[in-house]
Amino acid sequence: WGKHDSTRPHLNAPTHPETWYTATDASDDRQVDAPNTQTLLLSLEMGGANWPSSCRNGTCRTCIGKLDSGEVRYELDWPGLSAEEKAEGYALPCVAYPCSNIVISPG
Repeated sequence: WGKHDSTRPHLNAPTHPETWYTATDASDDRQVDAPNTQTLLLSLEMGGANWPSSCRNGTCRTCIGKLDSGEVRYELDWPGLSAEEKAEGYALPCVAYPCSNIVISPG
């Protein structure tokens, strides 16, 4: 790839076409725009939610929430949740990307 080659892929280019969803913080019914190319935590924060967070990389679990409805995907192989927690609907918004409209409760 040449230094000025316009066909070179951008390192931060989204791997999924951008689609917009709505994320709802069930603790106060706040609804925010949530594109699938942005973490759920960032969408919540940009929409004015005061969601707890710390590490922003899926290890500290400060931001853990329970998906009341909707689906998320992770770009990490192991996002800091056990298989049981995933099966029960828990998510880490700091590394979760929405795949549908979301309703999530803190903790």
